[in-house]
Amino acid sequence: MAVLELRHLRYLLAVAEHGNFTRAAEALHISQPTLSQQIKQLERTLGVQLLDRTGRTVRLTDAGAVYTDHARRALRDLAAAERAVHDVQDLSRGHLRLGVTPSFTAYLMGPLIAELHTRHPGIDLTLVEMTQDRIEVALLADGLDLGIAFADAHLPGITATALFTEALTLVIGTPRPGAVHTAPLAVGKLADRQLALLSDDFATRHHIDAYFTRHRITPRITVEANSIQALTEIVRRTALATVLPDAVTHDHPHLTPVPLDPPLPTRTVALLRRTDAYESAAALAFSRLTHDLVRTRGYTPAP
Repeated sequence: MAVLELRHLRYLLAVAEHGNFTRAAEALHISQPTLSQQIKQLERTLGVQLLDRTGRTVRLTDAGAVYTDHARRALRDLAAAERAVHDVQDLSRGHLRLGVTPSFTAYLMGPLIAELHTRHPGIDLTLVEMTQDRIEVALLADGLDLGIAFADAHLPGITATALFTEALTLVIGTPRPGAVHTAPLAVGKLADRQLALLSDDFATRHHIDAYFTRHRITPRITVEANSIQALTEIVRRTALATVLPDAVTHDHPHLTPVPLDPPLPTRTVALLRRTDAYESAAALAFSRLTHDLVRTRGYTPAP
């Protein structure tokens, strides 16, 4: 009976997701009559109607909405329990699901993944770039084990552990010998420079725009791009400047950071997880090596 009940939950959630018995049955690879019969059996068992079938789209009743909320949590917790049972404490094998905001792939993820592979070659990694709000939603839904983003206001149920302080700076192509910038550049001078910046779907861009607004600067934005790699190539090959985390320049000898006066506000980078989530051996190992790498690379400690 326990297996049948789990099947009931999955069937109900599929209908709720698709709003249609036919599409839900196709996704579940069962016939529509079988699906309808199983849902009716669940409703009889509970003694309550879960679905409103009177409209063109099948909708959850009030009781159905409450029940599916609990059903999702139950299936999520069961999946976590299965991973816990199969967790290998000696790290000879394992799997980690990691979500990061896009800017970190430009300077942090390469060293982190290299260190993970060196220390624990048996751990498989699934890495996904996404916005911070999507990372937190995925963590709560058990779609990710860990996230790397920024310390900020978080959704209930998310725990953030500070890693380091990220500083943004003006970045230019490496200047000619003898022309290296040593003194900070006054923010007012930016009005005379042509810039290539991240597009406004990046949180970093909003951070930069707020800085410009605060100092009453209207920048000359010549290029907008949704890729940090594209920006670094543009800056490397042209006279344009950009604004990026200064750590991006650490592994790029063709890029030079130029400090601004006053500097852009810093941000605290944080490791995110679901507060009540089971932490696998792989997740714990990754957390440890992340803190180790932050120290060895000399990133500014978080406050």
